[in-house]
Amino acid sequence: MSQGSQLIQDNFRDNRLPHIWCPGCGHGIITRAIAQAIDNSNLDKDKVCIVSGIGCSSRATGYLDFNTLHTTHGRALAFATGIKLARPELKVIVITGDGDATAIGGNHLIHSARRNIDITTILFNNKIYGMTGGQSSPATPYHEKGTTSPYGTIDPDFDICKLAIGAGATYVARSTAYHVPQLIKHIQKAIAHKGFSLVEAISGCPTYYGRKNKKGDAVDLMNFYKDYALDVRMAEKVDPEKREGKFLIGEFANEERAEYVDEYMKIVDRLKQEGSQDE
Repeated sequence: MSQGSQLIQDNFRDNRLPHIWCPGCGHGIITRAIAQAIDNSNLDKDKVCIVSGIGCSSRATGYLDFNTLHTTHGRALAFATGIKLARPELKVIVITGDGDATAIGGNHLIHSARRNIDITTILFNNKIYGMTGGQSSPATPYHEKGTTSPYGTIDPDFDICKLAIGAGATYVARSTAYHVPQLIKHIQKAIAHKGFSLVEAISGCPTYYGRKNKKGDAVDLMNFYKDYALDVRMAEKVDPEKREGKFLIGEFANEERAEYVDEYMKIVDRLKQEGSQDE
């Protein structure tokens, strides 16, 4: 059996395959990268819980053979917070999309980051609402089109990594469906990190985003990621004119800070101790 076949057998519900994503969608690549990162991390499958909300990316929980929870729109991080507080020993991973996490779920994202709760969030960013009809999302670039912005959106788009860092996330990275080895590495580091971690994974959507914005087909989108992604470590070494039109990938934050569940349990232990002293 090949290494790829073994990965699928060990980590996917193969009776749910093939997946429903459109031909050329990057979500399958990113989902495999998540499975590979978990596999590389030698985690006990029974101690992994993967949570998703609603959207194209959130269908991934149906294919992955772990403890999984497919929840309501925008609320994956709220459900994940409850799981982590109830079962701190679990490795809790959230799969979400740019609309799911930064629009209806935006408040949950910033407060999960602020609390620094030990949840790994993989945000599939295809820059549009794919599953519900191609509406613009908070990640749709300025002046680009969706079904709700047929003449181009006038809302500035979020820099999701800066948003996460500003809210308090202690591990933040970005990669693409083209840069798979780097993506796997970032997800592994996010899984190993103690605290709130977010990996933004840029994913091509040829069906809605690519077609509406004349970006070409799936291969054209992949070539764009190859040609216009610039590693943050190289950014300062590149001439400004060569940075024009590029977007940054790589690791943006990696720091240690008190983790939420640990701090919560300290209060619980202190109250138990005080209660026993009063008896």
